[in-house]
Amino acid sequence: MLRMIGVMLTGAGVSLEVFFLTLLFSLPLALPVALGRMSGNFALRGIIGFYLLIMRGTPLILQLIFIYFAPKYLYTFLNDSFSGLVRSRGFWDTARFFLSYNRFTAVIIAFVLNYAAYFAEIYRGGIESIPRGQYEAAKVLGFTRSQTFFRVIMPQVIKRILPATGNEVITLVKDTALAQVIGVAELFHAAQNAAAREFSTMPIFVAGLFYLIMNWAVSVAFARYEKKLSYYS
Repeated sequence: MLRMIGVMLTGAGVSLEVFFLTLLFSLPLALPVALGRMSGNFALRGIIGFYLLIMRGTPLILQLIFIYFAPKYLYTFLNDSFSGLVRSRGFWDTARFFLSYNRFTAVIIAFVLNYAAYFAEIYRGGIESIPRGQYEAAKVLGFTRSQTFFRVIMPQVIKRILPATGNEVITLVKDTALAQVIGVAELFHAAQNAAAREFSTMPIFVAGLFYLIMNWAVSVAFARYEKKLSYYS
């Protein structure tokens, strides 16, 4: 049991890496995506809308497979089709560098792009829920547009979107199990290997307990943060 828990802890460490790196990059990325979705520029709004459609309309597992394997196939296709036209070895070495990355990097890219789309829609809903009168009042008081957005609007938006954001973060904890699809040895992958090795389902239940503890910690953190922002109510 102790050996099994040690293996689980190693897998849980990888799951936590995926979790924190996804939040680190997707939460900031979601804001410009949300603003682009609300933009008056038709072309920009269309591009962002297409990105959101792809990210939210296809399974994350498919996105993981595509992001990991597609660049390799693209490099092979370009090399086979245009190697005669572009004879520079340096060019193909550069192309290989940009079109190949390891499994963990592919997982982070896929998770960030996917969750940024969902967080962007949450941000958009929160921003659009703020009455227009607050923008006008801030303008009368001499605030610039950026000051109005970051000092007046965003604190209220954060308070309003916390429950929905918390749900997505809890889903992210469970979705880290999908990283095993392209061979990243996270928590559930470690549990499956241990179950096969020990001829027991106990590792699966232990992994479930790990996920439950992580989601409990996320729930407590969001509840405390929501209470801290209650003065905006």
